[in-house]
Amino acid sequence: MGLKQEIEKRKTFGIISHPDAGKTTLTEKLLLFGGAIQVAGAVKSNKIKKHATSDFMAIEKQRGISVATSVMAFNYREKQINILDTPGHKDFAEDTYRTLTAVDSAIVVIDVAKGVETQTEKLVGVCKGRETPMIVFVNKMDREGKDGFDLLDEIEQKLNMKAIPMTWPIGMGQDFKGVYNIFEKKLVLFSPHGKQSEEDIIEIEDLNDPILEERVGDRLAKELRDEANLIDEVYPTFDREAYLKGELNPVFFGSAVNNFGVKELLDCFVEIAPGPLSRTTEERVVEPMENQFTGFIFKIHANMDPKHRDRIAFLRVCSGTFRRNTNYLHVRKDKKIKFSNPTAFMASKKSIVDESYPGDIVGLYDSGNFKIGDGLTEGEKLHFIGIPSFSPEQFRYIENGDPMKSKQLQKGIQQLMEEGVAQMFTKEDNGRKIIGTVGALQFDVLQYRLEHEYGAKCLYEPINLYKACWIDAEDPAKLNEFVQRRKNNIARDIEKEYVFLAESRYMLQSAQDNHPDVQFYFSSERK
Repeated sequence: MGLKQEIEKRKTFGIISHPDAGKTTLTEKLLLFGGAIQVAGAVKSNKIKKHATSDFMAIEKQRGISVATSVMAFNYREKQINILDTPGHKDFAEDTYRTLTAVDSAIVVIDVAKGVETQTEKLVGVCKGRETPMIVFVNKMDREGKDGFDLLDEIEQKLNMKAIPMTWPIGMGQDFKGVYNIFEKKLVLFSPHGKQSEEDIIEIEDLNDPILEERVGDRLAKELRDEANLIDEVYPTFDREAYLKGELNPVFFGSAVNNFGVKELLDCFVEIAPGPLSRTTEERVVEPMENQFTGFIFKIHANMDPKHRDRIAFLRVCSGTFRRNTNYLHVRKDKKIKFSNPTAFMASKKSIVDESYPGDIVGLYDSGNFKIGDGLTEGEKLHFIGIPSFSPEQFRYIENGDPMKSKQLQKGIQQLMEEGVAQMFTKEDNGRKIIGTVGALQFDVLQYRLEHEYGAKCLYEPINLYKACWIDAEDPAKLNEFVQRRKNNIARDIEKEYVFLAESRYMLQSAQDNHPDVQFYFSSERK
């Protein structure tokens, strides 16, 4: 099979939502349809020993939330589907933002009872900024929740989306009878516990067909007809080009835990979602059909298998063909590297791959060569853009909790910082180390992983800081003058770049006003 055919086979997307909307459960059901797993795990149950396939870290199993992006691949209807299941919790948003640089489209999961929530707004905003095509899945229809039209209004107003229903619910909660598939003109009846059969799917060209009353009852049949007429009048017909430009957003209704409405979503996704898209570098735009291989690292994860202490860099293939045991240029280090055991993922299960194509996510065993954002090419010096580290909002001093394990602590912190779990700053005046995070839960994850993966213990001490921002100036003398005058508030990040630690909003504003020649950046991707 040629490069063109391999590219056309691939669909790479991320699943995003507010915590508890059912994102990881939806991922499980998609994997079930693809035959990648035989039984779905329980995300939140102490009684059931199986856990969701995509939540493989011990702390995730303990807390029942996703704290790291998982990568999974499966085949469905002659397409290779690559799913990136992202953390929903706001404290791990940075991992999600970086992951969204590696996808070509996204599915947004919304809880029918809670509607559009804060974290969903933020993540959709990131996708809109990248013009990522998005499909919406309204989940938990077997529970009482908001009216369908009210939800569509909320999606349009809060998320600034142009919603277009592709399926429509018949009833809700105790009355939930199924969905009408507008896209395929089919009635799909709901069976609790996911026991769907062929008899539950009825092709229905005309909603006036009396079979509707037979299957859902008079009241719900009338409701469906009235609502379908309203949809015809109010909402546009589906236009794939508008969807691909991010201007139109298909909406599906279902219940992931009952495996209902998921097949309709997946069937439509396979038809309409984009294949691998171009990627931007500082030098030029990279197209997937180019013969020369290019790719970038968007995530690093240490100790996926605690027994082997492995560290894996996640590579998104952008163009050409990535081949095992072939020398590629590590652009930042300007040196050639080859990989004898690149892997494909099925959550924490891995298999060695000989060739990978644009859209694929490849795991590279890494002994410390990579950092997030690094590019790999066949020789061209390309610097991929759009993969920032954000300015932390919470800070603590970090101290060694076990003097006998200082080497383990040092190694653990170094690796976990490179992985992007948190950021570390070393103060210039006294050498004390400060951990900065986007959310408080990251401190717990860092402490847990240092102890359970590296055998090291850390202690935290409070520090009163408002913001950490990177600083620069066109005139080195001006930057040096600022650093000398503000020495008590200057630190360096792990790349030895200067960072200004502001204790208050006023201090930051004052520094900006008094030093107009110094630039202050709230993302490490600043040049």
